[in-house]
Amino acid sequence: MLDKVFTNNQVTIAGEVVSDFTFSHEIYGENFFLVNIAVSRLSDSCDIIPVMVSDRLMDVKGDYKGCILQASGQFRSYNRHEETKNRLVLSVFAREVSFVEIPEGEQNPNHIFLDGYVCKKPVYRKTPLGREIADVLLAVNRPYGKSDYIPCICWGRNARYADQFEVGAHIQLWGRIQSREYQKKIDEEVYEKRVAYEVSVSKLEYLSEE
Repeated sequence: MLDKVFTNNQVTIAGEVVSDFTFSHEIYGENFFLVNIAVSRLSDSCDIIPVMVSDRLMDVKGDYKGCILQASGQFRSYNRHEETKNRLVLSVFAREVSFVEIPEGEQNPNHIFLDGYVCKKPVYRKTPLGREIADVLLAVNRPYGKSDYIPCICWGRNARYADQFEVGAHIQLWGRIQSREYQKKIDEEVYEKRVAYEVSVSKLEYLSEE
């Protein structure tokens, strides 16, 4: 059972370290820290992805800015209580980390595979330029009865396909993790810049429960 739970959420990602390690939380004497890595896209832009690392995996006190960190693990979520409501916080939970060199001209790896269940009716829409998009919130099981809730975005024919899914549909998808900045309205005159994380889906499959 645990093997199944560990294989239904797989991430490999590598990028340039662009922050210090900041303490996140402690569980049973093990300390976890967050670090941001910049993962390049084909378009010369990059995604800033937070990676959760245990201090048992590496020395988190060092200054690694500019180094290329590769992490393999899972894309995880948790609800952080802010004022009157919860906010979904996402990061790559690293099981293995290493420093690597990416040959010039090659793209940093950014691969994710998820096997889970649709937990909200997908939202299908078209951009002003006619591009089709569907937002899918996927619940992916974790050990001990927990789940991660992963926002995913589908394009084109995958968006049309996802629009047919009902809540509870069992699907598998492949893609990449991306970051997106947006403005959060705090009150009538104040906006706060925030970053959302989601999976950009390149391949999508519906699994029959038969």
